[in-house]
Amino acid sequence: MTVSRVMNHAAGVKASTRTAVMEAVEALGYRPNAAARNLARAGAGRLGMLYSNPSAGYLSQFLLGALEGAHEIGAQLLLQKCQPDPESERTAVAQLAAGGVVGVILPPPHGESWAALAEVKAHGLAAVAVAPGRFRPGVPAIRIDDLAAAAEMTRYLLGLGHRRIGFIKGAANQTASAERLIGFETEMAAAQGPVETLVEAGEFTYRSGLDAAERLLAARRPPTAIFASNDDMAAAAIAAAHRRGLEVPRDLTVVGFDDTPVASEIWPALTTIRQPVSEMAQLAVQLLARGIGGGEPETEEEPPERLIAHTLVVRDSSGPCPD
Repeated sequence: MTVSRVMNHAAGVKASTRTAVMEAVEALGYRPNAAARNLARAGAGRLGMLYSNPSAGYLSQFLLGALEGAHEIGAQLLLQKCQPDPESERTAVAQLAAGGVVGVILPPPHGESWAALAEVKAHGLAAVAVAPGRFRPGVPAIRIDDLAAAAEMTRYLLGLGHRRIGFIKGAANQTASAERLIGFETEMAAAQGPVETLVEAGEFTYRSGLDAAERLLAARRPPTAIFASNDDMAAAAIAAAHRRGLEVPRDLTVVGFDDTPVASEIWPALTTIRQPVSEMAQLAVQLLARGIGGGEPETEEEPPERLIAHTLVVRDSSGPCPD
């Protein structure tokens, strides 16, 4: 522990020892992990995370990132499953607090739940919300620009010649769902020439995507492209197309959102918007550690939210309009 005591300017270290340690540090090019130091100073060994996301692919990516972030700073990560309803969220946060956590990561949809946020505050816990859309949770937040990402994907589809496009919405309890729809509808409205917009409800689940895709494909004039609000629903839309004897993308283009593992595992591989879920979860742990340890923000003007870049990933499920 001598190196740690020297780096933290602790009293009681001999001058000769301090000199030797600093010479070794300089020779090795050692740079301490600021987040880890903050966490250690706070005596914080446990962080908590709520989860209930219906997309297994999204959740697995998120969890891997959070675990990696916790490992980097030597913290334990306690998981607490709950339902996206106020009573379940309050109970889950209270259970994490009873388990000794000092901070909580709030993945969607919990980062925009007033019940979860109020319970976090009541227990004096630090928190970071991930992907809350433009909702302002009152705690540090990490997100992409869902509206801009959906608009970019819509422009891509229009550029392929599609003018009759179906859209499958996400869960109604997430601001990001509304923003993706707005991005889509805004670009469709701004398109040159006649366009037709078909919108169906979804819940970010495979089953809801299958039902929505069936409704779209059963329309009198079905779309030539389907834009689903996440990859699970897009995978379901491809399955629905295959069930009807349609070939993707020859007869129907299907695109998704998130770039979860399913996007590259299905056939054909899915064109989608990459939201760096794992990296966002890892960053959430780092921000949480900084807040717990009382570390200084990176700049005096550091905003309470971090906007992360998205990427349009073109694979094999998209092609020119067949009309």
